[in-house]
Amino acid sequence: MMHGTVTVYPHTAALAAAGASLIADRAAKSHAARGRFTLVLAGGGTPRALYAALPASLDWPRVHVFWGDERCVPPDSPESNFRMAAEALLSRVPLAVEHIHRMPGELAPPAAADAYDAELRRAFPGAAWPRFDLLLLGLGEDGHVASLFPNTAALEETARWVAATYVPRLDAWRLTLTLPVITHAAEVVMLVAGRHKAAILRQVLLEDGNLPAQRVAPVAGALRWLVDAEAAALLDPADYAHERNDHAC
Repeated sequence: MMHGTVTVYPHTAALAAAGASLIADRAAKSHAARGRFTLVLAGGGTPRALYAALPASLDWPRVHVFWGDERCVPPDSPESNFRMAAEALLSRVPLAVEHIHRMPGELAPPAAADAYDAELRRAFPGAAWPRFDLLLLGLGEDGHVASLFPNTAALEETARWVAATYVPRLDAWRLTLTLPVITHAAEVVMLVAGRHKAAILRQVLLEDGNLPAQRVAPVAGALRWLVDAEAAALLDPADYAHERNDHAC
């Protein structure tokens, strides 16, 4: 039932270092092949640690960054995924302003979704679906990824690239890439850390179901799970391709 490959690291710092090394490797290969590297950022504490570990020496002028989801708040809000990435990464690397493709969370949700959809179509002209080089995702305790939550209409969207979604459990609007956009990425990397993620990680990887995370099956790409030991506490190493180390993938 499990999709993708799983690598378990002894602690979150090792996971972040491995993720940073993976991004640097994929960036170098994408630059050589296509002259640019397209990276989709995620929100949350584990991605923040990864962003802080990314080297300033990476060829940042040829990197384009995008977001997988955003809260419907201004970019300077403490709740903004953009603000977190700006503090941990964008403020310390030489990214061109025009290569920072943020979701406009300050707009009304439908208008914001339309605006970001248009932004993506400018970045990937003529594409049926965008093909990001690497797309980062976290895993929610309810099995959500990006802002694709269980039992919400956005999860079933099959035409749009970006959706505005109301999440009843949070009583809040979010912006999110849709599932077809996620599954058309060249590589999807799931970052999972902490004992509080152990139960949902086991469910997603080893049980049958229809949770959002279980529906992330790249169409013609790779899926990797980078997991720390606490999140993997309920997994049996015999159940998956297991590599326990503190080195990069």
